[in-house]
Amino acid sequence: MRKSLQRDVILDIIVNQKEHYTSKEIYELAQTKIPNISLGTIYRNLNQLVAEGYITRLKTKDGLDRYDNNIHKHHHFICDKCLKIMDIDDEIPLAKNNFPDGDVAYYTIQFHGLCKQCKEGSKNNGTKRK
Repeated sequence: MRKSLQRDVILDIIVNQKEHYTSKEIYELAQTKIPNISLGTIYRNLNQLVAEGYITRLKTKDGLDRYDNNIHKHHHFICDKCLKIMDIDDEIPLAKNNFPDGDVAYYTIQFHGLCKQCKEGSKNNGTKRK
């Protein structure tokens, strides 16, 4: 795909943020720079950027794809309450060649639970005030 203003804006949104945005969030942010950009343009460019290896697509249990600027091997922690996604860069040892039914080419791991903020919020909501 050739370079375009739309592609550059979309890539800039993903690369310069620590968030793992959905396509709709990327669309809303892109509209602040290119008001007439279409959602179809967002989808086409996201698919192409993933195919070319500039970004990665993250499937989550909420059913929405999220996009990640970190293309290096890493894992994710996903808060089940606020849906915040955090990168985990620690390498997790795995015997990739120890599967009798096939060869592992790659793998992804998602950890789920409550992030620190949601955990603290749950503790505070559970305390009784006099």
